[in-house]
Amino acid sequence: MSTRDAAAAIPREPGPINQILNPIRGPLIVAAVMAAVGTMLTLAPLAGIAHIAKIVLDAPALGGAWSTEAQGEIWWTAIVSVVSMLVGMALVSAGELTAHQADNRLTRRLRLAATQRLAQVPLGWFTNRASGEVKQAMQDDIATLHSLTAHFYTAVGRAVGAILISVIYLFILDWRMAVVALLPFPGFFLFLRHAMSSSGTNMQEFVARLGRINSATVEFVSGIPVVKAFGASGQAHSGYQEAVDAFAKAFVGFTRPLVATMAHAHAMIAPVTVLGVVLSFGALFTSLGWIAPVDVLPFALVAPGICAPLLLLHTLLHDLGGATGAAQRVLALLETPVLEPLLPDQQQTPAGHEVRFENVGYAYDGGHQALSDVSFTLEPDTVTAIVGSSGSGKSTLARLLLRFFDPSEGRITLGGVDLRHIDTSELYRRIGFVLQEVRLIHASVRDNIALGRPSASQQEIEDAARAAHIHGRILTLPRGYDSIVGEDAQLSGGERQRVSIARAVLLDPPVLVLDEATAAADASNEVAIQDALSRFAQGRTLMIIAHRLDTVMHADYTLVLEDGAIVEQGAHERLLELNGHYARLWELGGYETRKISEEPSC
Repeated sequence: MSTRDAAAAIPREPGPINQILNPIRGPLIVAAVMAAVGTMLTLAPLAGIAHIAKIVLDAPALGGAWSTEAQGEIWWTAIVSVVSMLVGMALVSAGELTAHQADNRLTRRLRLAATQRLAQVPLGWFTNRASGEVKQAMQDDIATLHSLTAHFYTAVGRAVGAILISVIYLFILDWRMAVVALLPFPGFFLFLRHAMSSSGTNMQEFVARLGRINSATVEFVSGIPVVKAFGASGQAHSGYQEAVDAFAKAFVGFTRPLVATMAHAHAMIAPVTVLGVVLSFGALFTSLGWIAPVDVLPFALVAPGICAPLLLLHTLLHDLGGATGAAQRVLALLETPVLEPLLPDQQQTPAGHEVRFENVGYAYDGGHQALSDVSFTLEPDTVTAIVGSSGSGKSTLARLLLRFFDPSEGRITLGGVDLRHIDTSELYRRIGFVLQEVRLIHASVRDNIALGRPSASQQEIEDAARAAHIHGRILTLPRGYDSIVGEDAQLSGGERQRVSIARAVLLDPPVLVLDEATAAADASNEVAIQDALSRFAQGRTLMIIAHRLDTVMHADYTLVLEDGAIVEQGAHERLLELNGHYARLWELGGYETRKISEEPSC
């Protein structure tokens, strides 16, 4: 069997799988060919047994004793059968090894490519996706592809090889017996086609009801506290019960024709069915004198053996659908849009730390315009507060400065250089941030603090932790700074926030962005966080995103955003005198007017 024949025997996969497997297509086809040829050779003993049986049964007709020639033929048949089996097993093993080596190369390539891609995507891409989505593509889906690359091709090769050599062997022996021995198999495909068409009519309803029951389950579980509090169990259960009943009805409609027809299909090619057909027609042909009784034996041995590889082939093709979905998700991850790469001659170094927003606009993928024509300057060693109602674009403004994504219009400069012309590592050495959503990696507390400066000494790490008021809490952990976050370092929201502040302190950036840094903290933690930030902010350029106006009333400059545009700007007292948006926000917050000479709260 040639490589081309083996490639033609393997079903053509959908587009995504073709793209994924292209780098290792050759080794996989070679593995499939070795598995097919090896399987053919391992079946040689069956032909050997039939041949030896024929010699033994024919011996009495030659005088009642085995001749030397017959004995020699038996020994040679046995030796050839054993050697063929051993060589076949070696080829099958070699095919499996080749496929696994190709799988290892592909898995390494995909994981490295995914890691390199994620290192280049805008940081804002991660805020719109759950970590489970990335984990599924990088770990679960690539693991699913393992079954395709390491096992699918060789399994198909073994199945095709077994079926092909069996059919050829039977036709060589007697074409009439071969035809009747294979009669059940076309019936299998007819039943299979009928099953697919019958279930296909109810597939959409089944999928829709499955999605509804998943939603109803989530709604029911998340609503349990409300149900317990208000005692509305009957109403709460009714929606879930209706979803379950509808799914049960759709499930029966989908599976009833499928199960019955598939049961008939499998019965058609059960080994006992095939053996019954062979023996029945063998007896008929023997009585008609078309075939000798001993010649029925090879058909009784070989024909039922076709059932298992045929069912295996059907199962493999069915499982290919799961691999297709996994390949689509992996490809989607590998095709994630990335920040425009910088060429060496495009990289520029900022001169100073002045930040300018010049006619900046930004629209999300859905078309929502988050910011429009925003212009302002963050002067060095000043504090600029960004305030406004929810959804006004405050956090979007901060994330643009951090280059979580790039502006749709205008530009942002640092030291006179467009952020898009500053190398990413250089940018994050100059701009630090403490966000509301704290992200700590699964590593030691020390590694989390030193994330921006891996070369920092233990003393520098501890000094940063003291500045963030978290050093004492770290010392109480089972292994101190070596404690692993999420394992033996169980930190509260406020404590995690202070670890992120320690990270920023250690990085020591000249520009600092604070986005609702105390929003999730309790009263005691908020005081500690505010004090840590107040100390750290001295001598730096600050941009503070705030919801509570009293925390930023002493800022040098305040920008008021509404619907993605700056509607007011100035110092606290001047904004109150304008009696506009800022004044209304101040009144809605229930704050008392304070003198500007008071100490700042952050």
